[in-house]
Amino acid sequence: MFLVSAAYKEQLDLKTSVARAREFFNDFRNFVELMPGVERITSEAGGVVRWLIRAEVPVIGSIRQAFAVAQSLNSPARIEWSPVEGERKNLLRYTATFEERGKLTRVRIEERVELRRQNPKELHRLAGLAGESRLSAEMQRGVAEMMRTFLQRARARLE
Repeated sequence: MFLVSAAYKEQLDLKTSVARAREFFNDFRNFVELMPGVERITSEAGGVVRWLIRAEVPVIGSIRQAFAVAQSLNSPARIEWSPVEGERKNLLRYTATFEERGKLTRVRIEERVELRRQNPKELHRLAGLAGESRLSAEMQRGVAEMMRTFLQRARARLE
């Protein structure tokens, strides 16, 4: 199994209400508009939402991957999107937790991305040459950069 993975975790305190923060982080238009690399997010039948993401990877170049997710939790304090049942190749999990802290709302964001293939050539013809470790490190850097940019823009929009 050829596995490339990345994870991101952050918390930020925003000068906004829990309801407004929750609405913002549950609206996919904000991700498309404010997160670099997210080309589009489309809704499909059965509650499936497909994220199309483009990333620049050293050695390999530009790659595009689609991630099919479904909402696995939707409560006042937490939103969670998980890979659709049966997905084995492109896995994306996104979680946002909201906590009122006086005049602030603490938002905890977690994102995990995995690309799984039986053979590296299924991902890209040069993926085997680059190797799992190098590709994972680059994906980690890319996911962190995308999320930091998104959260900076989210803060500017919400405050």
